[in-house]
Amino acid sequence: MSGGRGIPFHCPYCGDENLRPNEESHGAWECHACLRAFSLKMLGMIDRPTRTEAPR
Repeated sequence: MSGGRGIPFHCPYCGDENLRPNEESHGAWECHACLRAFSLKMLGMIDRPTRTEAPR
């Protein structure tokens, strides 16, 4: 896994691809379509279920 942050391909709010890095906050992005600013953060990996029964 790389140590850098991922680059979003679309806005999580409106789905538009017109994104630019936010210069005031590291790792933050601005959507120029809906005028929202956001950041993405990976929290970590989750454990796989260990159930042996088939899902319903």
